[in-house]
Amino acid sequence: MQHEDGLGGRQASGGADLVTPADIAAAQAVLRPHIIDTTFDRSRTLSDILGAELWLKFENLQFTGSFKERGALNRLNALGPEERQRGVITMSAGNHAQGVAYHARRLGIPATIVMPAVTPTVKVENTRALGAEVVLEGESLEEASAHALELGARRRLTFVHPYDDRLVIAGQGTIALEMLAKTPTLDVLVVPIGGGGLISGIAVAAKSINPHIQVIGVQAALYPSMYNAVKGQHLPMRGDSLAEGIAVKAPGNITTRHVRALVDDIVLVSEADIEAALSLLLQIEKTVVEGAGAAGLAAVMADRHRFHGKRVGLVLCGGNIDTRLLASVLTRGLAREGRLSQLSIDIPDRPGQLARVTGVIAEAGANIVEVYHQRVFTVLPAKGAELHVVIETRDRRHLESVVEGLKAAGYAVHVKGV
Repeated sequence: MQHEDGLGGRQASGGADLVTPADIAAAQAVLRPHIIDTTFDRSRTLSDILGAELWLKFENLQFTGSFKERGALNRLNALGPEERQRGVITMSAGNHAQGVAYHARRLGIPATIVMPAVTPTVKVENTRALGAEVVLEGESLEEASAHALELGARRRLTFVHPYDDRLVIAGQGTIALEMLAKTPTLDVLVVPIGGGGLISGIAVAAKSINPHIQVIGVQAALYPSMYNAVKGQHLPMRGDSLAEGIAVKAPGNITTRHVRALVDDIVLVSEADIEAALSLLLQIEKTVVEGAGAAGLAAVMADRHRFHGKRVGLVLCGGNIDTRLLASVLTRGLAREGRLSQLSIDIPDRPGQLARVTGVIAEAGANIVEVYHQRVFTVLPAKGAELHVVIETRDRRHLESVVEGLKAAGYAVHVKGV
């Protein structure tokens, strides 16, 4: 994880585009009858593991599975009668789309959602199920945005920006009001950043309640857009991030001003950090989050010393992850922990060798998940074969004992891991 303390001033400099605490209080009044005041609890186990008092805000339990419906509803509620009749359009990788679709249908407003063609299927289908017209266009959020603006202009639809909008930012800021109402003694809030709407609203609300609270943003290292913008860096942005909800190439203009004024630092987390945090939340808290939702915990896990002994609030901002991707992440987690491993074993190609190898593995107490031979595509002599075995073990130490047992039996063993 990379970080560098200090982003500039600590008080907003004012201006027509900046959200105020009054804006967020007004948003809370709008949202209260329709949005879940999600659970905000201390995680005893994660706190013990990481040496900090960790409080988790379960925004993945909103009806649409993420915090995004807060800002979406606050923006839709402000539309005039003619705007409601014509309808709205937005671009989104999924969570903002579902928030707009759900509340637009509830308010009787036609909604069109432009999504990148690479958006996970679960988010596309969930958005369609909520009654919106879904248009798949472009390979990135930026390309989808350009198409949405053009299509909206042709149809005279109101554009609902997913993050660079004062009303949207104010809606997201209500999360901080709920967190600090329950636990006013928090020392630091760790908040995922994509376009910056969530952290902008949270920073305004939190700093108005406690000017000394730290607000730290987290971005995926593959997409350090806000990090670059506020730190004057030029780190590349590329690749397929597990945290596609915050994989934004260009932060908002309004949100960047909020981050410069109020956010204390931005850190970057690797894909491995995000995967590990996602797996840990499922194992410990029995809660499913998407990659972006695990980013805050990933930051704490990657820099335990920085957060040691502090009261830390984390926003689990979304839980809309494709089930196939979730299965892959969990399986890779087992591999990293040494609980699921692939062994390549050199054996003589003659009867009885498979039984002998499996006997050694069974004697060591491991379970065989998969096994196959390779006789052709190998550098071994013609009378040899590669035996590929996937095994389950209790942990890495148990894996090592299995490997030692095979070596003691005279086999050459290679372990393939993540």
